[in-house]
Amino acid sequence: MAPVQRREGQTTGRLTRVARVDIGLPFVTLLILIGGLATLNSAAPSNEFMRQVAFLGGGVVIIALLVWLGKNRLLRYAPHLYVLSVALLVVTFIFGREVNGAKSWLYIGPLPGFQPSELAKIALILALATALHERPIGRLVDYLRVALLALPPIGLVLIEPDLGSGLVLMAIAAGLVLVRGVPWKQLLLIAIALGVAVPTVVIPNLKPHQIERLVSFVDPEADPQGSGYQVIQSTIAVGSGGLTGKGYKAGTQSQLGFIPYRHTDFIFPVLAEESGFVGSVVLLLLYGLLFWRLLAMAGECIYERDQLIIVGVTVLIAFQVIVNIGVTLGMAPVTGITLPLVSYGGTSLVSTLLALTLAFVVHRDRYVDW
Repeated sequence: MAPVQRREGQTTGRLTRVARVDIGLPFVTLLILIGGLATLNSAAPSNEFMRQVAFLGGGVVIIALLVWLGKNRLLRYAPHLYVLSVALLVVTFIFGREVNGAKSWLYIGPLPGFQPSELAKIALILALATALHERPIGRLVDYLRVALLALPPIGLVLIEPDLGSGLVLMAIAAGLVLVRGVPWKQLLLIAIALGVAVPTVVIPNLKPHQIERLVSFVDPEADPQGSGYQVIQSTIAVGSGGLTGKGYKAGTQSQLGFIPYRHTDFIFPVLAEESGFVGSVVLLLLYGLLFWRLLAMAGECIYERDQLIIVGVTVLIAFQVIVNIGVTLGMAPVTGITLPLVSYGGTSLVSTLLALTLAFVVHRDRYVDW
């Protein structure tokens, strides 16, 4: 990403121009939230649906607070947020509670449990945006700087082990580095190194359940009642929805309990079965509008650090959407990544709203100098 030139009417001191507040991002986010809550009301038990609504209420309070604080006051504490997120990951490694095979949940007193990895995603975006700000990528020290910031949260998340969140963190780091600009020769060397490392280092060190997920991705029918069950039932549900679906709360695969984790990782098949191809395409179009609006907002920012923050938020959400829907369609291995703004999960919902609000505030205050 080339350095951005300051435009006429802007200074390096106080705000000289008030930016127009764009409501496109909040509007599209609200539409996805409404569709997500409607689907969740069909897929989840009533108590979990009400918990999601309660978390949404808490998220609204956080949104209001972030909008009031503004860009400079928010980003002044970015280093503290990064240190806090890594510290919480360490605490989770020592005192965390294991859920579904991953020691990724932290419970503090009477407070609801949460996943510190969600906070780490936001903190990593802010840290890398600062580290890559107007500094070219190409020297060894540049890659070391990125590695020193990215490896602690990624490593702590992978040893939980939470492969899904680890992949999201890696996608954020890779996305921001690529957007900042990598010489093509170095990019080729990195691709070759990854091509060698995956079969020789990564795959041999995978856990048994992770190997099973890879096998079920290649051939779900190899174990239709075991590792391939989720993907098989998911694709049946998606295909059975037809053009317009079976109707709200009328999906046989979802309502009869054939789809495991139908209110979390596999909520997209519920929507596809009930609203069909039409409803699925509408959701995908809304996500497309969300990503387009985020990238347009990044292009309207005059400071590169602001651009990188919004691009990081885009990578964070887009990667999760692509992988989650890819898994439910049998196009990607099962990784435990939720569908943003749709799947059940209080920590995931609040962190997604936090990321989108951060992008909104950065864009709103885009003429305010750092």
